[in-house]
Amino acid sequence: MVLSVSLLVKLRTIINIPISLLLSRHNFSQAGLLEPHKISYNFPVTMKLTMVQFVFLVTVVVGLWGCVTQLPALIDPQDVTEGLVIGRVVTVLTGDRSRRFSPAVRFVEVEDQASHKRFQVEINSPDRHFAAHLPSGQYRLTRVQISEGPFMSMADLSMTFPVDATAITYVGSWKFGVDSPRYGRMIVASASSDQVETAKAQDFVDGQYPMFKGSSLIEALPQPTQMEARLYEIMPYPRYPRYFRRHWW
Repeated sequence: MVLSVSLLVKLRTIINIPISLLLSRHNFSQAGLLEPHKISYNFPVTMKLTMVQFVFLVTVVVGLWGCVTQLPALIDPQDVTEGLVIGRVVTVLTGDRSRRFSPAVRFVEVEDQASHKRFQVEINSPDRHFAAHLPSGQYRLTRVQISEGPFMSMADLSMTFPVDATAITYVGSWKFGVDSPRYGRMIVASASSDQVETAKAQDFVDGQYPMFKGSSLIEALPQPTQMEARLYEIMPYPRYPRYFRRHWW
């Protein structure tokens, strides 16, 4: 899971609140830790408090990181025991090209609405089919991360679809229209399916997973089928001189 700098700052602020309350209950001057004619703070105490903050922050980050299950774009045929969730991800630039790198989807994230378990499907391509195994349930497409060479950006989405773990669920073609790098950058996510796309999906299944050859696809397009969201740049930013960092949004 990628955590932005702003989130880490908020976490540290939250950590500082109980520590500040704890310190306010003690009189360090009476304890001899602070004296008017000496240094304004006690170095060992400060170091201990810093270590407490660091350990707590690491614990929170590790806990959040462990909440996401990462899945490859293509599940190994030997690992397939029941059904599949298949689809296609396409990335296009809808505005002027101001960077030398074309946009590509790095991953998409879905969440089980009942258990709140999250799954990241690694795409790492501007156009490719994916196949993953997900437990039965109602899912929500919650996040997409876009890469443009060393530049990374992310958008929050909300598009729901059902999954039947015993069948082949076809979620259609997910198209992500990425705006040009600018302030207020947007992304348009849409899901669609037609006879041509369905035929390509069927050929993909027959070629990658022969055990399902001839099996019918259950279509389940995410709803709503189209939505627009803000696309935010995320850290770390490429190590370019500060003067050339034009996209701090």
